Amino acid sequence: MSIKTEQMVLNIGPQHPSTHGVFRIEVVMEGEIIKQARPVIGYLHRGTEKLAEDLTYSQFIPYTDRLDYMNAMTNNYVYCAAIEKMMGLEVPERAEYLRVITMELNRIASHLVWWGTYLLDIGALSPFIYAFRDRETILDRLNEISGARMTFNYMRIGGVKWDAPDGWIEKVKETVKDLREKMEEYDTLVTGNEVFLGRTKGVGIIKKEDAINWGLSGPTLRGSGVNFDLRKDQPYSIYDRFDFDVPTREEGDCFARYEVRLEEMRQSLRIVEQACEQIVEGDIIHKKGQRIMMLKPPAGETYFRCEASKGEIGVYVVSNGKNKPYRVKLRRPSFVNVEILASMLKGRNIADLVAIFGSLDVVLGEVDA
Repeated sequence: MSIKTEQMVLNIGPQHPSTHGVFRIEVVMEGEIIKQARPVIGYLHRGTEKLAEDLTYSQFIPYTDRLDYMNAMTNNYVYCAAIEKMMGLEVPERAEYLRVITMELNRIASHLVWWGTYLLDIGALSPFIYAFRDRETILDRLNEISGARMTFNYMRIGGVKWDAPDGWIEKVKETVKDLREKMEEYDTLVTGNEVFLGRTKGVGIIKKEDAINWGLSGPTLRGSGVNFDLRKDQPYSIYDRFDFDVPTREEGDCFARYEVRLEEMRQSLRIVEQACEQIVEGDIIHKKGQRIMMLKPPAGETYFRCEASKGEIGVYVVSNGKNKPYRVKLRRPSFVNVEILASMLKGRNIADLVAIFGSLDVVLGEVDA
């Protein structure tokens, strides 16, 4: 006996003006099954790229903080690196080490927010408290070196804003040691949990070829078995000096993306530890970078990309020889990664929506930039 059902349109969101909010998804359902899904973006559109044309090259740096407020250091870096590439600036070695240390600490902090909120979204409160407890330690270190708690604005064209305070490197070493121990708690608390495995294993599968064809990047791509990380495949800064692995999983489901991010935190700790041992004394910014208002890259264009916590972030800049960019175009990983959501949800139960969407780790600030 078949049960007659009618299609129903369900609007989910926008719920909140930050993190998971400023995003709506329109779902067409028959019973519990999703027949069609349409992501709706644009609730936080700020015209970031257009604003760049009215600002000097240095004045635009704070705007990159807000693209992904969980990963401001890397956003600062990719923009500054694009201008440095255009100008042919050689960044002092000490500045490169400070950049890598802060970027990798920020990557861990970003993944911790994902880990805690993902578990919270699918019904577990305790991991959220654990994650924000440990993230606070990282934010303390980044606050000490940058003067800000979340939108750090530490990078400068040609180097960094200022040197690390006395004793800061030793504090970072202690933080690495502490976080390694905490990582074991995460596994004990969550990874083998029966309910969590039931909500994530075999759910939201992205096949390897689909991940490539959709242009996905970061942990979402690597969770589908594609071994690609710009820090390894197209090394920038001084990443070729460090020994670390690129975690991948073949399953392509929500649990695989979870495992990749958990292992990425461990690998970032390895990088930070090595950078703290190798760091050298010296200048922290190129002399041209100190002339903030006078920066005038030669006429031309360039593109620079790097590995952010959500995936590949890229900056395309066009210069007409003046002190303001003629054009800036941003390649935001969240904007690209969220595009596969509709096809992932089709045919799934409505209960799986939160687990699937959360596993992509999308920050809507990047989507709506």
